[in-house]
Amino acid sequence: MPWPKERKYLGKPMPRVDAPDKVTGAAKYTTDVLPAGMLFAGIFRSSWPAAKINSIDLAAARAAPGIRAAVVAREGPRRARYYGEELAAVAGVSRQAVEDALRLIKVDATPLPFVVDEMDAIQAGAPQVIEDGPNFTRPAARETGNVSEGFSRSASVASGAYSAAVELHHCLEPHGNMIAWEGDQVNAWASTQGVFSVRDGLAESFGIPQNKVRVICDHMGGGFGSKLGFGVEGALCARLAKAAGAPVQLMLTRFEESLCVGNRPSTFQKIRLGADKDGRLLAFDMDALGSPGFAAGVSTAAGGGGADIPSPFIYKVPSARVRQANVAVNAGSARAMRAPGHPQASFGMESIMDDLAAKLGIDPVEFRLRNDPMEIRQREYGIGAEKFGWKEKYRKPGSSPGPVKTGIGCAGATWGGGGGRGQAEVQVNPDGTVEVRCGTQDLGTGSRTVARLVAAEMLQVEPSGVAVRIGDSLLPPNGSSGGSTTTANIGPAVFNACENAVAELARLSGIAEPRGGRWLEACRKIGVNPLTASGRWQPGLSSQGVGGVQFAEVDVDTETGFVKLRRILCVQDCGLIVNPLTCRSQVYGGIIMGIGYALYEQRVMDRTSGVVLNPNFETYKLPGPADMPDIDVILLDMPERGIIGIGEPVTIPTASAIANAVANALGVRVSDLPITPDRVLAALGLVSGLRPSWAERPIPA
Repeated sequence: MPWPKERKYLGKPMPRVDAPDKVTGAAKYTTDVLPAGMLFAGIFRSSWPAAKINSIDLAAARAAPGIRAAVVAREGPRRARYYGEELAAVAGVSRQAVEDALRLIKVDATPLPFVVDEMDAIQAGAPQVIEDGPNFTRPAARETGNVSEGFSRSASVASGAYSAAVELHHCLEPHGNMIAWEGDQVNAWASTQGVFSVRDGLAESFGIPQNKVRVICDHMGGGFGSKLGFGVEGALCARLAKAAGAPVQLMLTRFEESLCVGNRPSTFQKIRLGADKDGRLLAFDMDALGSPGFAAGVSTAAGGGGADIPSPFIYKVPSARVRQANVAVNAGSARAMRAPGHPQASFGMESIMDDLAAKLGIDPVEFRLRNDPMEIRQREYGIGAEKFGWKEKYRKPGSSPGPVKTGIGCAGATWGGGGGRGQAEVQVNPDGTVEVRCGTQDLGTGSRTVARLVAAEMLQVEPSGVAVRIGDSLLPPNGSSGGSTTTANIGPAVFNACENAVAELARLSGIAEPRGGRWLEACRKIGVNPLTASGRWQPGLSSQGVGGVQFAEVDVDTETGFVKLRRILCVQDCGLIVNPLTCRSQVYGGIIMGIGYALYEQRVMDRTSGVVLNPNFETYKLPGPADMPDIDVILLDMPERGIIGIGEPVTIPTASAIANAVANALGVRVSDLPITPDRVLAALGLVSGLRPSWAERPIPA
C-alpha cells in the first residue's frame, strides 16, 4: 500500500472537526434551515391497513386558513397497503394550520382485509397483501455438496428454530427536507446518506437536468441505511414547494418514523447443523423467511435492504442447503439497516454453533477455531479469549449456581467495506492554508475529520491549517454512505488530490519536495490565485473484507427473567486506522445498536387494527446509559491493507454473543430476539399461556 510508512497524523487520535459546532448548537441540520417565507408541511396518511382509495377531496384543506398548497400522493384510484401510507400532503404558514387542514381532507375508501403477522400471512386463506401475487414468494434455494450424505456422516446434529422481530431505524433526526424552487432551479436541504442520490431522485421525479438541482446536507442525525434515497416525503415536499411558490420544510414526526421509512426485516430460521466427532462441520440446512413489509417481491428473503441471509455465513461447511423466502404483510417496507441481512444470519448461525458445541462437549471458542477459515478471525479469537478470561470463566451451560446465573458467549463476523468511487478537490492558498472539497455527506461518523487528517498527512501541514467542505452536490461527487464505504472512498480521493497538488506546487515553485518544512515557502511562490488540484479514488489505497469477534458476559435473574449485560469485548480488524478516536466511536455505536437488537428493540403491531403500538421512545425500548456494560475495544491496525470501513461489521455479532451468553447462563436457549424477561421465563418453563411458538407452525413449501 502506498500510504506513508511513517505517519505523523494518520492513526493518531484527533477530536472531530465539527465537535464544537455540535456541542454549542451552531451545527445546522435540515430543521434549522428557515428561509424567509418558508411554509411547514404535513402528510395525510392512510388510517386503514388495507383499503381501496376511490377518491381524495382536498377542497376543504386548500381553503383552510393559512394553507398555501395541497397535493395528492398519487392521482386516481389506488390501493393503500399499510396503516400510515402517504395519501396527500399540505403546506401552510404554521404547523397548527397544517394539522388543522389535514383533518379536513376527505377520503372515499373501501376497507379491505389485512394481515400484519408473518405467520398468519403464509397460511391458506390469509388476506391478500399484494394485488397481483401471493403473500409468500417461492423459496429461493441454494445447495452445495451433498447435504443428506453430510448429515449421515455426522456424529452429532443440532436442530434449532430462531427468530428476530422487526427492528426500527429510529434515527435521532427524523427524515425530512427543506426545498425551495427558484424558477427551474431547485435547492434541497436534506437529511440524507446520499447527497447525489437525492439530487438524481429530484431530477428524475421532475424531469429536470441534474445541473438544475442542488442538494445540501451540512449535518445529519443518523441514517443507518434508511436515508439512502429521495423518499416519498421528499417528493411531496418538492411538489408542495413548487405548487406554493415558496420554500417548504417537511420533517416527519416520531410516529411517522415508526410507520413508513424502513426497518430491519424480521427473520424466522429453522436450522440443522452436523459435525463429526472431532468437531468439524459437515452439513448445514436452513429454511428461512422474513418480511420486507407490503412488498414481498423485494429481495430481502429474511435478510434486509436487498440482501439475502449469507449462509452458512462465516464457517467452512462442505455441504449446505438454504431455502429463503419473503412474506408480505400490511406494514411499511424494509430498507437497508446497518449490515443488512448479517445480524439476522449471525444470530441463527452463531446460536446453532453453540448448541452443537454443547452437544459435542467442545468449548465454543475451540469449536469456532476448528471451522473458521479466516486467519484474521482466528487470531482475534486468541487475543479476545485471553483478554476476556474465557478459559477461567467458561463453565458448562446452566451450571452457574444461585438464582442469578452468569454466562459468557462469543460470536464472529465479516463484512466487505471496500471503496471504489469518489472524487475530491484540494485548494492550496498562497498563505499555506488548504481547503479540501468533497461532496460526500457525514452521518456523524467523522468524514470531515478523516479528510482533514489525510490531507494533513499527505501535505505534511498542521491539521488546523486544513479546512474541509462537504455535503453539497456542487462539490466533487461521491457515493452514498452505505456499506461502510465512505472513508474508503474519500480517503483515497483526497490522497490522490493531494499528490496532484504537490506535483503542481513543485512545478510552480521550483521546489522538488514542497511538503513539510518547505511548504509555506513553496506556497508563497504560487502567485495571487490559489492552486487547485483534483483527485479520484485510486486502487491500492483501500481494500475490503474485515473480520471481527465479540465476547459477552451476562447475569440472568431466573426469578424475574431480567438480563443484565456485564461486559462486551470486541476485537476488530480495521485495515488502516485513520483516526482511532472516531473509529472507536463507530465501534461503540455498532455495539450499542447490537445490544438493542439483542435485548430491547421490537416493533409491536396490533393484529386487529394494523397499527404500530410502540411508535415512540417511551414504548419502543432502546438501551440507555444504565443498560450499558463495560465495553472493551481492541483494534487491529493493518495499514498494509489500506482503508476499510468499520461502521457495519461491529454490529453484526453483538446480539449473537449476548444470546449465547444467556444460553450459557441458563442451560436452555432463548431462541427469539429480543431476549425479554417473559421469554427468559418461558424458556425456563416458569410461565405459560404465551402465544404458541412460530416454530411449531409449518412454513409452506
